[in-house]
Parts: sequence; structure tokens; C-alpha cells
Amino acid sequence: MDIARDARIYVAGHRGLVGSAIWRELQRHGFTRLIDRARAELDLLDAAAVRKFYAQEKPEYVLDAAAKVGGIQANNQHPAEFLFQNLQIQNNLIHGAYEAGVRKLLFLGSSCIYPRLAPQPLKEEYLLTGPLEPTNEWYAMAKIAGIRMCQAYRRQHGCDFISAMPSNMYGPNDNYDLQNSHVLPALIRKFHEAKAAHSPSVTCWGTGSPLREFLYADDLARACVFLLENYSEEQFINVGSGSEVSVRDLTENVKRIVGFEGVIVWDTTKPDGTPRKLLDSSRLFALGWRPQVNMETGIRLAYEDFLKRFG
Repeated sequence: MDIARDARIYVAGHRGLVGSAIWRELQRHGFTRLIDRARAELDLLDAAAVRKFYAQEKPEYVLDAAAKVGGIQANNQHPAEFLFQNLQIQNNLIHGAYEAGVRKLLFLGSSCIYPRLAPQPLKEEYLLTGPLEPTNEWYAMAKIAGIRMCQAYRRQHGCDFISAMPSNMYGPNDNYDLQNSHVLPALIRKFHEAKAAHSPSVTCWGTGSPLREFLYADDLARACVFLLENYSEEQFINVGSGSEVSVRDLTENVKRIVGFEGVIVWDTTKPDGTPRKLLDSSRLFALGWRPQVNMETGIRLAYEDFLKRFG
């Protein structure tokens, strides 16, 4: 599908890690009528406000990158918020898009939707075949509901609503708050602050043994625009890099790139999370999309972004 470059496109969550990357990618493609709303301007938890926004702005396409996100600690401490707020945001955006006659919507989920001990790599059909990882099940449950909601509106109302499940994200405009960030940005901040303070060591959670897949935010943004123009199926689709790294090796790499010269101490009293999480992105690769940014380059770019914002 060739989308007109003057089509009205709303990017929900445009100030976040993923949303800002999507915004940049749409601009690179020459789209000229992008629609944004800061949280202070539009509360996505407010159904009436979202309905009014749709009526006034009349977006033709919606990319839903808005969510309450965080790492293991944040999910453990605020399960009700992660479940309620994410359900509310996506319900309002998806149902509102249906009511407003939006031509196409892309809903972004998360790789945490898959069962904790599902076979690896994770194929789309493994959804709901086993128990979720307890440390992020509340967020996962909300995202699963979002997938099903897009499928339901497609079946009942013929809406062209699609869903994509990215792997662990990182890159420019990430959240570096140690209380609610994900592992890679948290490591960047920890090692940077330890380096600045000349600390002898940095303590990291768990054993370092879990395997994780990471995708640079601009690669996901390229995938989102690609899917918006080339994908229209009920089945959600995985978006990953196709490679994985242990948390221990990741930590050593971030330490080296940041330039911290102390030692790493592993606090094994803290949880590891899911043992392994690698997406099978073969369906997307077969359509012609591939990631462009390798891990070494991506971490260096992420650290440069951190230094510009906080250094």
C-alpha cells in the first residue's frame, strides 16, 4: 500500500524512545502531516478526551507507541498501574480509531507476551501456550489484550488494525531512571555514574546468565513504517534483530564502551527474569525487512545520547 506523503498520521507516544524514533523515520520518508500530542495536551487515559481528539484531528493512520513501561523492579512494585493504565490507553486508542474511521492502525506490543518457558526462538503461534514470566506479567497481560483487541476489531468491523511485537528496545531518547528503566539504559547510567565517581565497583542484578535480544529504536521505526505500508494480516508479527547476548556479556560491553575500569559485582539475591527471550522474526525477514544497526554501534550511539542529555 502506497501511503500518500500528505496523509494525516498520528504517533501516540511520540516523545518516548520508540515514538520519537517513528516520528524521525516518518519525516525521513517525507510525510508532512504528522500529528502529535504531549501528555499535558492529551490524557490517553481519558476516553472522552481521546474521542474528542480523533474527531478534531481526523488522523488517517495511527501508530500506537504509547504505554506505561519499566523494568523488573517497576513491574513488581506497581502491578495495578501497569495493568490498568496500559489497558486504558490502548482501549481508548483502538476503539477511538474504529469510531473515527481510521484507515490503518499499528499497535506495538512487547516480547514479554510470550510464555516464560516457551520454545526458542519465539514464534508468533506460541502466544498463550504457557504461564507468563511473573516479573512482568501485568504489562504482558495488557499487551496481549491489545493484540486480541486489534484482531477482534478486524474480524467484527473489518478494521485494518495490525500488531507488531518488538524485542528489547534501546537507543536515543531512552529512559535512564534507575528505578523504572530497562536493563541497557540502566547499565549505561550505572557505569557512567560509577566512572564519574571513581567507584571501585558496580552492582548488577541477578546472575548475568539470561539471554536477551536487543533492537535499536531506529531499526524498529523502520520496521513500523515498512509494516504500515506492506503488512495487513490478523496475525501479529515479531520484530527482532535475530541475535542474542547474555546479560553478563552485555554488561561487560557497556562497561567497556562507557570506560568504567572497576569491577562488576553480581547480586544473585535479585531476580534474573525470563531465562531466554529470542524472537523468531523470520516472517518479517521474508517480507524484505532487516535491521541495520549492530549492537556495538547501537550502544555507542545510545551512550552519546545519554551524554548529550545528562553528561
